[in-house]
Amino acid sequence: MSGEQGGRELDLSVIVAPGIEAITLREIRELGASAEVEESGVIAMKGDAELLCRLNLHLRTATRVLVRAAQFRAASFAELERRAKEVEWERAIGGALPLRLRVTCRKSRLYHSDAVAERVARAIQRRLGVEVSWSSSGDGDTRSDALADAQLIVVRLVRDLCTVSFDSSGAALHARGYRQAVAKAPLRESLAAALVLAAEWSGTTPLLDPMCGSGTIAIEAALIARRIAPGASRTFGFESWPNFPAAQLSEWRERARAAELAAAPCGIFASDRDAGAVRATLGNAERASVQHDIAVSRTPVSGIAVPTERAGWIVTNPPYGVRVGDRGPLPSLYKRFGLVLGERFPGWNVVLLSVDPRLERAMALPLRELFRTRNGGIPVRCMTASIATDEAAGAS
Repeated sequence: MSGEQGGRELDLSVIVAPGIEAITLREIRELGASAEVEESGVIAMKGDAELLCRLNLHLRTATRVLVRAAQFRAASFAELERRAKEVEWERAIGGALPLRLRVTCRKSRLYHSDAVAERVARAIQRRLGVEVSWSSSGDGDTRSDALADAQLIVVRLVRDLCTVSFDSSGAALHARGYRQAVAKAPLRESLAAALVLAAEWSGTTPLLDPMCGSGTIAIEAALIARRIAPGASRTFGFESWPNFPAAQLSEWRERARAAELAAAPCGIFASDRDAGAVRATLGNAERASVQHDIAVSRTPVSGIAVPTERAGWIVTNPPYGVRVGDRGPLPSLYKRFGLVLGERFPGWNVVLLSVDPRLERAMALPLRELFRTRNGGIPVRCMTASIATDEAAGAS
């Protein structure tokens, strides 16, 4: 992305967890960009280098932002290598930076992803005239330390149509950097943010997570309430691109920091019965610089109390025991949780992740679905309900 390339129109793809596209689309539109869902997990738009910076800085629910470099048909390895050599690899590859190729092949005559990766790597070397070190990876987003600085190239072959994209984000966007201490079944930051945003929480009313684990939901809520851009303190992959517009990124970072609030304008509360979870939440909140915005306590579900007179939101990821033998005590936990909410939190709203309608029914609340996605590979539903006031309950 050289100086003249910085002003060119780019084909951008925002990668998200399938099921939360509508939430991410709302984020993108709030940044003033026009976009549409291209397919499950992919939101497409046109934009320039400035938009590329802003998407990486501000999106809370996205996984990464790709820049499409080329699209062509390839039904043979010779055709693939010839067309791949025409791609402007120099826009994103410079110096001795290692490469990571992520190749997927579906319904194409070229179906062996490692063989495709090898031909693409050879085409890159021939165009740039230098040896490049590269490795191949699958669809996942896990990155080993050895590949932490590698430029990711995404190659997709679908019905013999090859799409080549440069990853601009580097480490996945959910990797905010604060979550070093984790409790059981940690929730990815982007999904935690999706829960809060799906609630359309304003950031001005109280929010409570009574089963906080590592504190991710409360921390993401604090970042939203204080208008802290999730990418303000991290680096991005496109910063290593030859002659990338550093001035634009610096300008948008400064604008993001100038828009931050000194403190959350509402009460944010997190609790858990496990002492380790409480310690993890406190440590992660401090690393995220929101420790003064969250009141953390060690409290079982049966002991949670209304933290403020003003009604607000309960947003949580309760345990759901996906392994055999894990669900024994869960129906009683969900029943107790529903009773506590109904008795102590009239007028509040609740949002939670769920894997089992039976557990939802145990809560005896009028839950409805907001979206479906996956958490750690497990299919989950985001459910919400308004908790009836005493007057409404009496009338019914």
